[in-house]
Amino acid sequence: QVQLVESGGGLVQPGGSLRLSCAASGFTFRAYAASWFRQPPGKARELVASITSSGGVTNYADSVKGRFTISRDNVKLMMYLQMNSLKPEDTAVYYCNARSYWGKGTLVTVSS
Repeated sequence: QVQLVESGGGLVQPGGSLRLSCAASGFTFRAYAASWFRQPPGKARELVASITSSGGVTNYADSVKGRFTISRDNVKLMMYLQMNSLKPEDTAVYYCNARSYWGKGTLVTVSS
């Protein structure tokens, strides 16, 4: 059974940090590029960051460049999103994606 399970979301103050995790199972995770998406309240889902299957190449949305870091561990079948200098506009449900699979998301709320 294919699963992508996100964790690590929560409430954080502006300027704070969070680390999201995505646990993959049921498919050959290491063979696929993977991404983090987010969906802010009332808005469309958007790409945040992507990483190649080996982890050697990463790409970021302009809005998070320099603040977020995507990484993966193909031995542990995990993907991560380190989020620093968080802003209220980063508030969203964050989803991991690999191949055509999606997790159920984890909510990040940035508020004082």
